[in-house]
Amino acid sequence: MKKKQIIVAPSILGLEEDELLLDIPNIVKGGAKWLHIDIMDGKFVNHTSGSLEQFKKIAKWHDLVNDVHIMVEDPKSYVKEYIEAGANYLTFHYEACLDDDEVKEIIDLIHSYGAKAGLSIRPDTAVEKVIPFLKDIDLLLVMTVVPGQGGQSFMAENLIKTGMVYGVREMAKMGLNSEVNPDLLIEVDGGINEETAKQAVNCGVDVLVAGTYIFSGNVEERIKKLLN
Repeated sequence: MKKKQIIVAPSILGLEEDELLLDIPNIVKGGAKWLHIDIMDGKFVNHTSGSLEQFKKIAKWHDLVNDVHIMVEDPKSYVKEYIEAGANYLTFHYEACLDDDEVKEIIDLIHSYGAKAGLSIRPDTAVEKVIPFLKDIDLLLVMTVVPGQGGQSFMAENLIKTGMVYGVREMAKMGLNSEVNPDLLIEVDGGINEETAKQAVNCGVDVLVAGTYIFSGNVEERIKKLLN
């Protein structure tokens, strides 16, 4: 059986710029192909993190995929500038939108600027809410902690959501479900370490976002452990 290809996206939440600059070579040597960047406006979540100017600077330091997660109250207003600054994937929150029409509008807007569109849900949001968008998006981010700050404990019950999405995606790959993008990536963020990563991958997850675990030890070795 072919081994599943896992993507590790080191999360730079909480890192100082000089720390990140030193760690980028180790991230690359560890085998990570993505970098996860959180942007928080202090309104949608209680904390603030990142800025457009900071992201522009960081994006010039590496050739990794920029996986940008905007935890903001008005996601539509962030789309153009962040994609032009280098976001390859731009993920916004279902809960930040007024209705399903706005969700679809933002997905289409992201695609119109040439980036991949991601949609995220908080732990208290039912996965059924985003099922109608699985044919349109490129990535679904299931939060396994309450969004807003790093270092929280993993909420394993949210893997029921990833397992459900994995099931319908695999049906799409077999041509049995045209309502899901067969190339959809399933991502989790929050409390990921060597043990919780195994649980997540067993429940269909493709992309592991990890910050505290990776950057509190040997960066290269910890990325390799997640990849394996």
